[in-house]
Amino acid sequence: MNFIRTNIHDVVIIEPTVHYDERGYLSETFKQDQLEKFLGFKVNFCQDNESKSNYGVLRGLHYQSIPFPQTKLVRVLQGKVLDVAVDARKGSPTFGQHVAVELSSENRRQLFVPRGFAHGFVALSETATLAYKVDNYFKPQCDTGIAFDDPFLGIDWKLPAAELILSQKDKNQVPFLEVTHFDVNSYLYDEL
Repeated sequence: MNFIRTNIHDVVIIEPTVHYDERGYLSETFKQDQLEKFLGFKVNFCQDNESKSNYGVLRGLHYQSIPFPQTKLVRVLQGKVLDVAVDARKGSPTFGQHVAVELSSENRRQLFVPRGFAHGFVALSETATLAYKVDNYFKPQCDTGIAFDDPFLGIDWKLPAAELILSQKDKNQVPFLEVTHFDVNSYLYDEL
């Protein structure tokens, strides 16, 4: 596995090694020990999620607030998405900045989105199926989000606004500076 730090140090692209032969391929998509060694802290994933979206569906920007923040490890099983992580940690040198990475079934890249970040994606292919691990169970009372089109964030979703399909919930999210942000030290992980 290849681990690549993005322009926001804590957001990591993971490229699994793929072994091809005449039968197809084999790839180890997750190795806890390698991930933790690279990160320098423990991540205890407890739930796997899967979603399917049609072209233009934008889901986000979502996060789970304290006391149940979530780390996500996102990958695409079928299709292609633009995956976005926004730093919502007050006191962070990259507060309000984002990482946008194309994830697809072809490039097999994954995105590690740590606690303290909002996450969203838009389907760029006819359909896209995502799978992602989280390290805290879903808690509806902590489920919150940020407006995907907040000018403060300046995210280029790679599609015209007229082609975006959003849930009513995501259409009504509030601007980034109006949400409750994480304290930069409130999301810490257990050291190795």
